[in-house]
Amino acid sequence: MIKKIAVYPGTFDPFTYGHLDVVRRASKMFSMIIISVAENANKTSLFNIKERKEIIEEVIINETKLDNIQIKGFNGLLVDHVKDEGAVAVLRGLRALSDFEYEFQMAGINARLSSEFETIFLMASENQQFVASRFVKEIHSLGGDVSSFVPGTVLRHLESKRK
Repeated sequence: MIKKIAVYPGTFDPFTYGHLDVVRRASKMFSMIIISVAENANKTSLFNIKERKEIIEEVIINETKLDNIQIKGFNGLLVDHVKDEGAVAVLRGLRALSDFEYEFQMAGINARLSSEFETIFLMASENQQFVASRFVKEIHSLGGDVSSFVPGTVLRHLESKRK
């Protein structure tokens, strides 16, 4: 049987229950999910790429029973990274119509650059539709409780950044 690999790219700053939901659901459809942590010079990250990879790895090891997940970093074009990994799909989570517009454009651009993979959209689960990393960071920076938005591992790392 051919190994079906999917790449789930993002900055994951921080990794939320919404991200974890996509990973869990997609892990049932693909033999391997590569969570690809992007180094994006255009975004100011709370956690550096090494920290984000380590946090996600902790979450996957400590808070799931998933054994078909890898965490990698990447820089450059997503289509090159997908090809290097031998993936057949890129996973993207959609929360709202505004996500769809951006993701639709990105999928179109990526399809123009490479026809060797498909973009698969997973709708956010009902209880994750409003969760966004940028809101988590803002709420946490203002002293709010984000424990319902992020796994405990992520919360511990957020708390260490605040100190």
